[in-house]
Amino acid sequence: MTFYPQLILDALAHVRYPGNGKNLVENEMVEDNIRIDGNKISFSLIFEKPTDPFIKSVVKAAEQAILTYAGEEAEIKGNISVKTKQAPKPEPEKHLATVKNIIGVSSGKGGVGKSTVASNLALALTKLGYRVGLLDADIHGPSIPKMFGVEKERPMVEKINGRDLVIPIEKYGVKLLSVGFFVDPDQALLWRGGMASNALKQLITDANWGELDYFVIDMPPGTSDIHLTLLQNLGITGAIVVSTPQDVALADAKKGINMFLNDKVNVPVLGLVENMAWFTPAELPENKYYIFGKDGCKKLAEQLSVPLLGQIPLVQSIREGGDEGKPVVSNENSITGQAFLSLAEEVVKQVGIRNNQLPPTQKVEMNKK
Repeated sequence: MTFYPQLILDALAHVRYPGNGKNLVENEMVEDNIRIDGNKISFSLIFEKPTDPFIKSVVKAAEQAILTYAGEEAEIKGNISVKTKQAPKPEPEKHLATVKNIIGVSSGKGGVGKSTVASNLALALTKLGYRVGLLDADIHGPSIPKMFGVEKERPMVEKINGRDLVIPIEKYGVKLLSVGFFVDPDQALLWRGGMASNALKQLITDANWGELDYFVIDMPPGTSDIHLTLLQNLGITGAIVVSTPQDVALADAKKGINMFLNDKVNVPVLGLVENMAWFTPAELPENKYYIFGKDGCKKLAEQLSVPLLGQIPLVQSIREGGDEGKPVVSNENSITGQAFLSLAEEVVKQVGIRNNQLPPTQKVEMNKK
């Protein structure tokens, strides 16, 4: 049997498009490119948009119509291509695509030891065998370089796949980046919100973080443009909120938790960390002095139905380790070293529970008015 274009069009006139009831020829859905090579027939069907729900059913009906009305010998299966008038929307860029879990360490107010917790948590996770990165997002008070003893380091830039990417500093097995690497540590940063946000985005998107199990973010205290920048650019796996046991800190911690659980943000809260839970003199390790109050975070965690991830005692070695650039968890046998290792184990546990029970967190989309 001899096939020719008009015969194919006559066959396709028997197929109606469900969207408006007209046949494919009336709808001008058959592109003027019918190709016939012996029994092999191929052409394109044009749809309005790539998300048209009838694409598959119409293509199947067109194949059957040609076999029925043009001839059973027609080789048409798989030879009908689909074109759309609307270009498909590009997939949104996923930052840190090679990172498994992104953990935000936050606090409702300053001075509660958030950066100390973030630093020691990151190092404790490496001691548990995980690949870890730590981003200092506390733009106006970057302290991570000091805590890791790398204040004088300057990250290098390397061209990778045609892009100039910053290579994080690595110390104790943790990959580190901070705006503190790029500014004079003795000068205050007088940045408007937009400048600070853009600087932070570069540390996320223009750095070669590589494959990581955990990406820990030391967030600024309170709530600010920086938090919004992070939430709009990253799907954060979960947040950890740090507080001391005293009432004034707990009130701000509660606000911080509410920020993450807000309907527009919807970031799971992995739990609370009670820092400076009690004071223990090095020479009297069994003694506990509750100078900021007792079990404040434990009670708040119960009230808000979130886990208490750990209680970190206040001992002189924490301050000394931070000042000397050696996080205290590097000494695993110390009281605080054990406390931070236990914290890391609990964080891993809660991340596992979160990932089994909840879908991945989406970036926050803010409505523009």
